[in-house]
Amino acid sequence: MSFLRPSALSQLLITYTSLQWMPCQSWGFFRWPGFDGFLRLLVMFLLWTMLSEIRFIPSSSMYPTLRVGDRIIVEKGSYYIRSPAINDIVTFWDPTQKPGDGERNVFIKRIVAKAGDWVEINHGSLYVNGIAKDEDFIAGPPTYVSALTYVPKGHVYVLGDNRNKSYDSHFWGPLPIKNIIGRYVMCFHRPPTN
Repeated sequence: MSFLRPSALSQLLITYTSLQWMPCQSWGFFRWPGFDGFLRLLVMFLLWTMLSEIRFIPSSSMYPTLRVGDRIIVEKGSYYIRSPAINDIVTFWDPTQKPGDGERNVFIKRIVAKAGDWVEINHGSLYVNGIAKDEDFIAGPPTYVSALTYVPKGHVYVLGDNRNKSYDSHFWGPLPIKNIIGRYVMCFHRPPTN
């Protein structure tokens, strides 16, 4: 008896009609990809790093939507083909920081108004163009008042979901769209709560 010859059981499994149409019959898909597979993987990795990034949430300014310690995925490609929209959660460079002041700060906030809108915070509500917005996603109503502000062309108005603990447009005004890095897509790691 030769040990190099396939056994009767393996011959039966290969010739059994229901197994003949299985895609894994040749078992070739388990092998490591060749050079072309490696190049495809490299291209996918480069596209991923150019069009997305992973960020860490360091503050409670977006609570309850995002918590301290959350890790999120931010995609950077969609704003090349469309404009930022109301309720998009975006990451952006600090508009108050001057170039050359060292490492640039990155913030994450929600867009509440776009160019051409009038924004005001009064009586615990956000008013856009004179209409109070129903915001069931915020931590609590704002306890501050902000003056009526016009959002100029090329800008958006951003606020944190934790309105009373957020450094946002009610401090420094409308955000230039050129400062936006990308749009929040998903939270992939949430630390356990105590």
